[in-house]
Amino acid sequence: MTQSPGKERKAAIAFILITLFIDILGIGIIVPVLPELVRELVDVGPLEVVAGDAEATLPIDQTNGSEDESEDESYARAARYVGIIAAAYALMQFIFAPILGALSDRFGRRPVLLVSLCGLGIDFLIQGVATSIGWLFLGRILAGIMGANFATANAYIADVSTDETRARNFGFFGMMFGLGFTIGPAVGGFLGDYNLRWPFFVAAGLALVNWLYGFFVLPESLPPEKRTAFSLRNANPFLTVRRLRMYPMIAGLAAVFACKSLAQRGLESVWVLYTGFRYQWDESLNGWALGLVGVMAVLVQGGLVRPTVRRLGERRTVVLGTIVGAFSFLGYGLASQGWMIPGIIIFGAFAGVSGPAIQTLVTSRVDESEQGQIQGSLTSLTSLTNIIAPLFFNTLLFSYFISDDAIVQIPGIPFFVGSLILLVSVGIAMRVFRRFPESEPE
Repeated sequence: MTQSPGKERKAAIAFILITLFIDILGIGIIVPVLPELVRELVDVGPLEVVAGDAEATLPIDQTNGSEDESEDESYARAARYVGIIAAAYALMQFIFAPILGALSDRFGRRPVLLVSLCGLGIDFLIQGVATSIGWLFLGRILAGIMGANFATANAYIADVSTDETRARNFGFFGMMFGLGFTIGPAVGGFLGDYNLRWPFFVAAGLALVNWLYGFFVLPESLPPEKRTAFSLRNANPFLTVRRLRMYPMIAGLAAVFACKSLAQRGLESVWVLYTGFRYQWDESLNGWALGLVGVMAVLVQGGLVRPTVRRLGERRTVVLGTIVGAFSFLGYGLASQGWMIPGIIIFGAFAGVSGPAIQTLVTSRVDESEQGQIQGSLTSLTSLTNIIAPLFFNTLLFSYFISDDAIVQIPGIPFFVGSLILLVSVGIAMRVFRRFPESEPE
């Protein structure tokens, strides 16, 4: 007896969500330790933290003999490198997201996901054994290429969703992010306290297990009759962004999406260095804090997205969630003590309802045969902002405003700027919604 279409869709959603969870878990594991590994590889020395019974001593700057100034310059230097490495990662995602999206429209979602998962496993091994900043840089470039598969994952969810389940399924997608970033950073912080390399090896193992799971279990979501031919034109990242202009309302929502991504990626790129500099947090504390972010994301994405969208509609949900995000960014920048951060995380978690609402508005206006290309376009657009974010927030803003050269030290400046960007995105969203009322087609 064959399964009904509804049961097949539910099974496919379960498979892709488990795949995403393992994938994101592997990525989350390295988040608390990557900036510290950068500090180690650029010869600025580890932070003065206690890991078990072993204490690492912060080096004294030989140029001025001041331990405090050495710490400031250590963070400033690491921030510059972290920004450059994160930008290179995003550049690869910008280039390869539309390629993977177009390939998935031609050959199906499953083979693209499998190749990228296998590549991620190999790449994490390269990063784990990196002996220089150059090798780590190479590893992050490969990670950007293979990590561009989220456009394909979004297209997969769109393939197996109906109009009634689309918002819920994208909410589940966000919930898997939350689960991955709940467990991943906590595990990564724990392992990183003992050895900065261990999280990379665990991430490699998870990615390869994920590949095996996908190889034996993950079904294809795009039937052959709905596939489209691959062309280099469709895979051009700049042309894919321009393709959004074919859908005026989606183009406006893409601008909102880009602003939100710019602010969020800025926060993520500077977070570990910021909390270490301002609150003296180590890898373990950052792991627990990022784990709380994940817990709240699970609660919001799994329990609040659907009722919020049902009660307010997608449009009001986008606006309200983004406003909450702007105030939470302001809170991060103003918080003078580390104990204040968990409360801001809990408050700011509600901002997560806006992402699935935007995705619902976008996917409901695109034909099935173009979902991969449109999702690739959105991923390319956000990857373009991801190139700018670490360079702007980390390499430029944060590194300067904590350095000895700064006229006045303002470590929270990245969050103040991020809050302003989110408020700008609220204005864009409201203008788009006024131009395209719900009662009118786009």
